[in-house]
Amino acid sequence: MAEAYRIAIVGSGPAGLSAAARAAQLGIPHVLLEKTDHLSDTIYKYQKGKHVMATPSQLVLRSDLGFEAGKREAILGVWDTQTAENKINVRMNAEVKAIIGGKGDFSLTLVDGSTISAENVVMAIGTQGNPNLMRIPGGDLPHVQYQLDDPGEYVDEHITVIGAGDAGIENAVGLAQDPAQRNVVTILNRSADFSRAKDANVKGLFGMRDSGRLSVMTDTSPQKVEPGFLTLDTRDGETRIRCDRIIARMGSAPPRKFIESCGIEFTSEDREAFPKLTATFESSTAPGIYIIGALAGYPLIKHCMNQGYDVVEIINGNTTLKPADEPILEAKFKALPRKRSVDEWLEFLRTNVEILSDLSPLQMREFMLDSEVRAYRIGETVFEKDDPGSSLFGIASGSVDVAGRVRIGRGSIFGEVGLISGRRRGATIRAAEDSILVEVSRTAALKLMASNPGAKRVVTRISTERQLLQMFGSGLTPDDLAEVTSTAKVESVSAGKTIINEGEDGCDIFVIRVGSMVVEKAIGGKPVFLSYLPAGSYVGEMAVIDGSKRTATVRAAIKSEVIRLDGESFRRLLERKPDLLEKAKRDMAQRQNLNAFVEAKKDSFSSVVDMYSSVANFLVEQGVGEATDVLLIDENLCVGCDNCEKACADSHDGLSRLDREAGRTYAHLHVPTSCRHCEHPHCMADCPPNAIHRGPDGEVFINDTCIGCGNCQRNCPYGVIRMDKVPPKKPSLLSWFLFGKGPGPGEPSHEWAYKNAEPGVEKAKKAIKCDMCSGIEGGPACVRACPTGAAIRVAPEAFLTVAKLDRGEG
Repeated sequence: MAEAYRIAIVGSGPAGLSAAARAAQLGIPHVLLEKTDHLSDTIYKYQKGKHVMATPSQLVLRSDLGFEAGKREAILGVWDTQTAENKINVRMNAEVKAIIGGKGDFSLTLVDGSTISAENVVMAIGTQGNPNLMRIPGGDLPHVQYQLDDPGEYVDEHITVIGAGDAGIENAVGLAQDPAQRNVVTILNRSADFSRAKDANVKGLFGMRDSGRLSVMTDTSPQKVEPGFLTLDTRDGETRIRCDRIIARMGSAPPRKFIESCGIEFTSEDREAFPKLTATFESSTAPGIYIIGALAGYPLIKHCMNQGYDVVEIINGNTTLKPADEPILEAKFKALPRKRSVDEWLEFLRTNVEILSDLSPLQMREFMLDSEVRAYRIGETVFEKDDPGSSLFGIASGSVDVAGRVRIGRGSIFGEVGLISGRRRGATIRAAEDSILVEVSRTAALKLMASNPGAKRVVTRISTERQLLQMFGSGLTPDDLAEVTSTAKVESVSAGKTIINEGEDGCDIFVIRVGSMVVEKAIGGKPVFLSYLPAGSYVGEMAVIDGSKRTATVRAAIKSEVIRLDGESFRRLLERKPDLLEKAKRDMAQRQNLNAFVEAKKDSFSSVVDMYSSVANFLVEQGVGEATDVLLIDENLCVGCDNCEKACADSHDGLSRLDREAGRTYAHLHVPTSCRHCEHPHCMADCPPNAIHRGPDGEVFINDTCIGCGNCQRNCPYGVIRMDKVPPKKPSLLSWFLFGKGPGPGEPSHEWAYKNAEPGVEKAKKAIKCDMCSGIEGGPACVRACPTGAAIRVAPEAFLTVAKLDRGEG
């Protein structure tokens, strides 16, 4: 006869263990089913010696078991002891393979063939047993593993950790911790942001990197695994590194087949979707089964333990119990109009803001801990044009006005440009009526998009629609673009890879979302560099309009993202919108003229075209492909006077932002060490005080809140950021010229700065870089000070076009 219990708890992780402890305290007949021979398999599988954090710090612990930050071994020891002291009924080696029945009468069948009866089931199985696998060539080789038990076991190995969440970071740090092991450790992050990891872990990782103990590669993903080697797709193209072992920590997903067999439905078909739950943890489609912990979308230990306590209280009839985070959320909602309970506000926000619609009530609670909600009166400013800011806003009620031109209504979002590009606010936003807005920090927004595919799709769709409206203009509305945007696919393109090949069939349109492209045409069997296309450009319209084959090859200058639009849908849009057709024809005519120009001139100056193509490709290799503004020096005109450096220093507190002699030269063109003001600045990726911003003219600058940590200098791949102290104020140039006072024009020597420093005052070093002389009349001082016109600052798209040869500008 089957054993019978009031509550059967499946899984003895922090959530399940806490639930069993509460049941034991209340004297409720229960059984805790654990498929292994030890408690809390998730924590047990943490690497040896791992420090376990007790975050979020503002959340109180509600459990009959103790938990505070400490070593893995200490926490497991405490739980083993308290499990025995609380007389928790644990059954080890008890893996559940099926659950049938309904509320009040469930039957659980175990792998060993035995059955258990229970009135209620608490499912706390987590997701760690179902890791995301490496689905690339060689991903099944024996040196690829998904678990790290003891970092101390590995010596003298080149180890690559794939995945930059908490688990990946902790594994990488553990493997590199002891220099005596002599491991060469590299961690890969497919983006520039570490949105899935705790701040403390990210800081620890960068600390190890800065001390030379490990390498961090961002915007990088694995492409091919071989014995002893790993091929990577990086920002600058494909590279191959030595690799003896791979630790793949790329997240995990629920064991969906088993869960769905119990009658539990998920919010969507996405692999990372979560079960549909009520606010009291109960499955919406299988009453009597309660889901807690990571499976419910709450991966943090303290959250899980609180849920375990709460779910047993709820099953036991406690109808007045409020979650432990209730006071925190009450404070967030206190100033809003209308009096609603926390649950009512959470449901109001979830159902009215599209990016939140796939979140469960439990996930909404966690989400709002990192977000803010506020009411705005009609006409009140949300933010001004050119304000710094990278947060995302969702409109829960009302609407907002964008610079007096466009109104955005309930359910939609705004601020996505700052989120994606890091640029300053592009327009002033005011409440068009009384409104309630949710402000989501950049970190929380990236985490939401990384963990919730539905939210990512919404942000991608809206940002794509707005980019197309801005780019095509011609009086288009979102409704006009509906068919085209429904076909839109965001695709990642590795550096050097093509999206269009000369001579092939095809009529899809490509919009460059991130990065840049170069356009080439084969002349005499050799590729000729025609033009450069930055983010915000589009290509491919010629085949749509005249049905011809592709007339040029388009390849990524750097790792990029493009939006692919179905050509047939775009053709129908052109037929409906004559103004857009005329615009497309004008753009096509420019490209046809460029093609005709090259064809006509190929015999008369093929050597000049060859030289131009070589120079253009050299510039792309020097990072011009991701620049928005770059300083170039014509070596044929430069006389080496260094007026550019001196003018830069005299315009910026005595510190030059450029090094004329540094950098590389090809033919007569020199690329000095000076900021390129990248489209997606690497320096912004990890600035603790958020001191790096983009100005209204595209300049990337560092404000006075810089703390001198040096992260931006280390993250810049072009070496254009220096750490230095601001020297003492110099006497005027007139005083130097007439009386010999001071060091003269340019940056003072260290000796002069030391001798004239304020006694007893030690100035901290700060990050120094080019700001394009923002706010200085006349534009960049380096260009104005050049006596021969050798120095120029240009946007790549204006400079990199073979058509300049026809105007004598080559």
